[in-house]
Amino acid sequence: MATDRSRRRTWTLSLAALATIFILYLTTGIASGLRSGANIVVTPFSWAVNVIAHPIGHLLAGTVNYSDVVAQNEKLRYQLARAQEKANQSWAYSRQLQQLTTDLNVPFVGSLPTVAAQVTTISPTNFASTVSISKGRNSGILVGMPVVANGGLVGRVTATTPNGATVRLITDTHSLVGVTFKSGVTTLIVSGHGVNNGLAATSVPLGTSIVPGTKLLTDGLNGGLYPAGLPVATVKTVTLTPGAATYNLTLQPAANLSQLSYLDVVIWEPAA
Repeated sequence: MATDRSRRRTWTLSLAALATIFILYLTTGIASGLRSGANIVVTPFSWAVNVIAHPIGHLLAGTVNYSDVVAQNEKLRYQLARAQEKANQSWAYSRQLQQLTTDLNVPFVGSLPTVAAQVTTISPTNFASTVSISKGRNSGILVGMPVVANGGLVGRVTATTPNGATVRLITDTHSLVGVTFKSGVTTLIVSGHGVNNGLAATSVPLGTSIVPGTKLLTDGLNGGLYPAGLPVATVKTVTLTPGAATYNLTLQPAANLSQLSYLDVVIWEPAA
C-alpha cells in the first residue's frame, strides 16, 4: 500500500512538474511571439514614418536654406546697387568738377573779379540767343556786365532777378562787339548773325592786313560795353567782293557757345 501511495505521489509530482514546464514554455513562447508580432506590426509603421519624415525634414531644411539664400541675394543686390549709385555719383561729381574747371578757366580777365554761375536754361533760336544763369542781383550781378567762359567772351547780362539773370550771347542778332587785333590800332565791329550763322564783320578796310586765324579781342574803348583784351573770335574766312572797297569776315567764336554749363560774370561796368 505504501509503495502504491508513493508511486502515485511521484507520478503526481512528475505530472505537475511537466505541466509547469509546459506552461512556462508556452508562456515564454507566446510572449516572445507576441513581441515578435508586435515588432512585425510596429516596424512597417516605423518605416513609413521614417520615409515620410525624412523628406519633410529635408524639405523644411531646404526651405529655410532657400529663404536664407534669397535674403542674402537681396542684400547683395542692394549693396551692389548702392555701390553702383555711389560710383555714378562719383563719376558725375568728377565730370561736373572737370566741366567747372574747364569752363571757369578764364585767365584773360586778369585781376577783374568774377562770379561763377551755372547755366540753367538755354534758349537759342536763329534770331535770339540767350541763356539763363543761377546767380543774380544778390550776388552783385547787374545788367550790362560781361559774361565769359573758357575760351573767351560769351555775351553780356541783359536782365536780372535776385537769384538769376539772362545773358544775351554774342551770336544774338542784336549783339555788337567792338574788337581789335595785332597792335590794337585797327578796330572792327563784330555782329551776331544767329545761333546757326555765328559771327561776322563787314566793311573791313582793304588796307587792313587780316588773314584767317587772326584772333580778335575786345577793344576796351572808353565807353565801350566790354573791358579790353577779352577774346571774342578767330577769323575763319576773308572775302573780297569784286569792285568793293572793303573785306567781309566770317568768324568762329572763341568760346564754345554750344556747350555752356558754367559761366563767369565779370564784375565790371562801362565807364560813364
